Amino acid sequence: MKKLKSILILTLLVGMVFSVQAQAPYKHSIGVTVGSMQAVSYKTFPTDHFAIQVDLGTKYNYSIIAGFGSTHWSMEVAPSFMYEGHFVKGLYGLVGGGFSLGFTWWPMVSYYTSYSPVMQIHDIMGKGGAHGIIGLEYKFNIPLTLQVDFRPGYFFQFNHEFIGNHTFEWGLVNLGVRYTF
Repeated sequence: MKKLKSILILTLLVGMVFSVQAQAPYKHSIGVTVGSMQAVSYKTFPTDHFAIQVDLGTKYNYSIIAGFGSTHWSMEVAPSFMYEGHFVKGLYGLVGGGFSLGFTWWPMVSYYTSYSPVMQIHDIMGKGGAHGIIGLEYKFNIPLTLQVDFRPGYFFQFNHEFIGNHTFEWGLVNLGVRYTF
């Protein structure tokens, strides 16, 4: 009985030590994300390790469909749900996933005269998808955080008639700069 009591006390002490060190680096942050996505970004910590990040902005997409390269732009909202753990003072690792929803279009250049190209929007469609997220975040001693992440994913395009192109999307590296509060 005495051995069980000491194991229980030791477990409680170890749990208290880890819970003190496992605090979220901040409660809320707002800023921008640049890279493969140019967006306004908001991040919050509902619990110590669980973070929700929402990005709203434009994205340049390059995908290979049926052996041909395709480039297009999209406007989307992309929430991510992630686990964030502490490495060393100020540095955190993050891993998780999320989804995106928005619309996409292909810019086309037309030449009305040889000297004046005109950009036209072609084939506006809906866009949905799922992505993973892995990265690092550094919280400075001032209310500022920097985040570098990689978001590979899968997306599909749709309109009122059919679900169209679907492909893997690399989602290159993004850099996030946010004010924390």
